[in-house]
Amino acid sequence: MQDSSRRGYLLAIISAFFLAWTSIFIRYLVINFGIPALVLAFWRNFFVVVVVAGGLLIFNRKALIIPKTQLRFFVWFGAMLALFNSFWTTSVALIGAAVATVLVYSSGAFTAVLDALINKEPIGLIKGIAVVLCLGGCVLVSGALDADIWAVNALGIVAGILSGFMYAVYTLMGRSAAQRKINIWTTLLYTFFIAGVFLLVLNVLPLGFVPGSAQKPADMLWLGRAWRGWLAMFLLSAGPTVMGFGSYNRALHHLPSSIVNLIVTSEPVFTTVIAFVLLGEQMNPIQLVGSALILTGVVLVRLNHRNGLRVPAQV
Repeated sequence: MQDSSRRGYLLAIISAFFLAWTSIFIRYLVINFGIPALVLAFWRNFFVVVVVAGGLLIFNRKALIIPKTQLRFFVWFGAMLALFNSFWTTSVALIGAAVATVLVYSSGAFTAVLDALINKEPIGLIKGIAVVLCLGGCVLVSGALDADIWAVNALGIVAGILSGFMYAVYTLMGRSAAQRKINIWTTLLYTFFIAGVFLLVLNVLPLGFVPGSAQKPADMLWLGRAWRGWLAMFLLSAGPTVMGFGSYNRALHHLPSSIVNLIVTSEPVFTTVIAFVLLGEQMNPIQLVGSALILTGVVLVRLNHRNGLRVPAQV
């Protein structure tokens, strides 16, 4: 049991590391090509499906097939992923990345509460403290203490909170997929495929009020002949997304949903370090304190869960 737990923590940290590259690639695509957020989200999903389907076609064709009894589950799972992507990108479009990052990591608190209500997984004092530390750390690392950043509209705030809630729902459904013993790559393939269908609909329907969506069908080919843009999109999908979500789903086979979600809140720390190494972006003292809070919360969760695993052996 302890070996499984240890493997789960490692996988969750690996997931955070890969997901941390996501904003680096997205920043490159938005700054250099101005691609609308939901168009970017669609192509990201598209290439994830291509990469995972290609891998399964070569290495595990059986995983390409899902039982009919699981089809409804996958439709709901994909819809939740599409909603998460939509709320997240809408939030970023309306209120900026810093505040949106803080709000999406409210998922740690949402996941802990939903896990307690649905799966009877106790929150406990230590996990509660870890939630507060991780959320507080995300606020500091993202720079959301800057009052100017919070001069935003209500729709952006609501979208950000909903993105955190939908991330929590995605996490719980990933845990359910693990309990159903569904192959993680099968889960990744079909959730991103179904989410991609929903995102395509959002983009091509004449819904001009949706921030970041395609304003006309031709916008779906926004990158045109910009091969550097397409390469960055492919690398975003094949690297951070496939490996990040793959490791995340795998971690859910070994640990409760709330613990995995809390560990992955270390993603902003990795992002900040990567940005420093590659882009020369400096961490200020407040961000260093925030990073320390996040890492302390992750360590608390780890120690608390490990001690909890030892209790049965002492009885």
